[in-house]
Amino acid sequence: EMTNSPCISHFIVTALQQRCSVVTNTDNGETVIIDGGGDSQRIIQWIDSGIGEPDSQIGEYDGERKVVALINTHAHFDHSGHIPYFKEHYQLEWWLHEADFFLQTLAQQSAKRWGFDIPEPAIAENTWNHGDVHRFANMDFEIIHTPGHTLGGCCLQLFVEDGPDHLFAGDTLFQGSIGRTDLPHSGGDMDLLLRMIRERLWPLSDDTIVHPGHGPMTTIGDEKMYNPFLSDGHRGRGAWL
Repeated sequence: EMTNSPCISHFIVTALQQRCSVVTNTDNGETVIIDGGGDSQRIIQWIDSGIGEPDSQIGEYDGERKVVALINTHAHFDHSGHIPYFKEHYQLEWWLHEADFFLQTLAQQSAKRWGFDIPEPAIAENTWNHGDVHRFANMDFEIIHTPGHTLGGCCLQLFVEDGPDHLFAGDTLFQGSIGRTDLPHSGGDMDLLLRMIRERLWPLSDDTIVHPGHGPMTTIGDEKMYNPFLSDGHRGRGAWL
């Protein structure tokens, strides 16, 4: 089943400029937070009280929002660091691919190395597998496992009835770049990452809107055409975290 166009609000969080996406079903106000890595107070105030505003937004929704799910593309601390605060405030369980559970235990010490202070890392109660379709907030998300940046890295595809689908790509794919494969304890693998992008993302519709973990928005069609990391013969590491 498809959903009508959601309202997607982006908050760019932490000094690493990570994109947290707040996705609202415009039929009922039910809301999913994807990659709640930082600025939880700012995001919660906006969701609960309408104070402040997102950094950018696709679509419109003026009603009240009710957060019903916390889901993540992967476990790096700039994506997961404030999950404990969101879990506590909304009294919700958290979803993360099991292959990133170990990496997630290291979030606090990784953050410290970068000079960030975050709480004891959250533990995910729920996991998923490649190809699963999960319904959150009455919206269907397909889980596309794309290891290479991390072992459990996933892209989350939101199916939309009246417009292009949305892909929350984490740090798998960026505009003109790909995720780093040299970060500690992450299981990074450049060849695997490139193969996963080719095999699992390129078949998506060209008009699919890509929401990367960092940097500008893009589409699958643009990246297939212009991304230098996926053109033949290119080797090198991704530019982003």
